[in-house]
Amino acid sequence: MSSSGTTRRDFLKAIGLGAAALALPDCASVLEGLGGRGTARKPNIIFILADDLGYGDLGCYGQKRIRTPNLDRMAAEGVRFTDHYAGSTVCAPSRCALMTGRHIGHALIRGNREVRPMGQHPLPAGTATVARLMKEAGYATALIGKWGLGGPGSTGIPNRQGFDYFFGYLGQRHAHNYYPEFLFRDEERIPLEGNRVPEPRRPDGAGFAVERAQYSHDLLAREALEFVERNRDNPFFLYLALTIPHANNEGGQKGMEVPSSEPYTSEDWPEPQKGHAAMITRMDRDIGRLLAKIRELGLDEETLVIFTSDNGPHREGGNNPEFNDSNGRLRGIKRDLYEGGIRVPLITRWPGKIKPGQESDHASAFWDFMPTACEIAGVRPPEGIDGLSYLPVLLGGEQKEHEFLYWEFKSKQAVRMGDWKGIRSGTKGELELYDLKNDISEDNDIAGQHPDVVARIETYLITARTDSEFWPVLETAE
Repeated sequence: MSSSGTTRRDFLKAIGLGAAALALPDCASVLEGLGGRGTARKPNIIFILADDLGYGDLGCYGQKRIRTPNLDRMAAEGVRFTDHYAGSTVCAPSRCALMTGRHIGHALIRGNREVRPMGQHPLPAGTATVARLMKEAGYATALIGKWGLGGPGSTGIPNRQGFDYFFGYLGQRHAHNYYPEFLFRDEERIPLEGNRVPEPRRPDGAGFAVERAQYSHDLLAREALEFVERNRDNPFFLYLALTIPHANNEGGQKGMEVPSSEPYTSEDWPEPQKGHAAMITRMDRDIGRLLAKIRELGLDEETLVIFTSDNGPHREGGNNPEFNDSNGRLRGIKRDLYEGGIRVPLITRWPGKIKPGQESDHASAFWDFMPTACEIAGVRPPEGIDGLSYLPVLLGGEQKEHEFLYWEFKSKQAVRMGDWKGIRSGTKGELELYDLKNDISEDNDIAGQHPDVVARIETYLITARTDSEFWPVLETAE
């Protein structure tokens, strides 16, 4: 989506600002129009995060067999981003980038480091999170779903990181079970009646089937509806971090765990593929229910809804990402730094503010959400973050572009610079170079043809990251 021809005056007028606002600095002007003195209440923000959903898993991104009518409609009613990126290629660091506005070279959490008995390496006390900033701006804040940034009793738990309300999973291992014995409400464990861990199998292979009473995704969907209902009269920020379509690797019936494989039961597909598709369609159904609730409460024009995924598709629980082209034309999956591991859907909807039917090729990433939310809420983001607000893209204004986007995972590093993509394994490894405009599948390494581009990316890599005690970039590839 091009912003050419749209002046700052047009932009301010489009979001409801008067002439007096033109004398203010750009950022302050936008804040005034969206949530400050000029309106009755600040806009609500709902950020919906899928878990391991691929770039090609939605109909509006080219999927042919998995049904996602509500998300397809949401894309038709707003902006569909084609060049959006997750914070990382795995869960915890991706969510850290989302919450803190820092890319993985600067993030506090750069990997899925586990802390026993439950949870991941925690965010430190006092971290400037999106939730904390929204809370300070007068928002009711809630996380419903999967956290992954600090276990029970740690400095990282949601209620100590700016969330007024939390319901769901603290740790990732726990979140891999869709029929858990308990979930958390704030810091309290809430037993789920009827769910229990299956007893170990005997040597002869016999055992006891797990009782399957309460499917956790359904509980998360219900909690989201109830939170919106409770906070209908006040501005709210809801971070709905769903666990679908992650595989269950830990408990219950391992694999693609879902109460029913409908509407794919009769398909001539492997059972894991039926389950994977059914999980996505179930998620789509519940997002449709949430959008309907917003309309029912008369909050449509006061609520920005954002949908995306935390990384690329997985090959776990029997799932084959190639079966339904989960990564579309992209190379790689979860844990890769090729496009299939980090490029994800991004759909935004805000009736009355966002023109319907738009597509944007603005290159953005998870660390852009913090400054976007701050701009909407009327607060300034922290100094030193890596994100750029993409609010101008949403509202038709002049959008600033990133010079570089950066990722690292274990021994690998990746950089996007304009349409160029550089990938390196090990800090001494050779840099691969791809032209994403003409080679989105990253089939042709053209580093040898463009030494000037390689040199520029190499120069950037010298300063792209800060040292981390817990997550060093290794000298050699693993």
